[in-house]
Amino acid sequence: MTVTFLPALNAFLNASSALLLATGYVLIRRGRREAHKRVMLAALASSTLFLTSYLVYHAQVGSVRFRGQGAVRTAYFTILLTHTVLAVAIVPLVASTLVPALRGRFDRHRRLARITLPLWAYVSVTGVVIYWMLYRLNV
Repeated sequence: MTVTFLPALNAFLNASSALLLATGYVLIRRGRREAHKRVMLAALASSTLFLTSYLVYHAQVGSVRFRGQGAVRTAYFTILLTHTVLAVAIVPLVASTLVPALRGRFDRHRRLARITLPLWAYVSVTGVVIYWMLYRLNV
């Protein structure tokens, strides 16, 4: 079985997560709690599918080298470093934000979501940027 399609799927899942997060933010600002809940659970599902696909791909392929040089190389590794650190941090943050919401502890959920949402969005968006730089940028 070939896994060559997985990087594009991963970028799609990251982009989907970012869009769902933005939609969830708009919905909660408009007071649409149930719609917000459904969209945020969809964002969680998309991110979970991404992580699964990412792990399967890299278990098969290993590390993929960035071939760019100069300023684009510096930019790539800066984005990759911040993305990777925050991607590790976001997993427990999302869980810590989700559990109070499911338990109806919206005061705690709201406090944590103010931190979690922008970090999760950053990880999702930079995931797409990394895909583009690694697989689509002709350098």
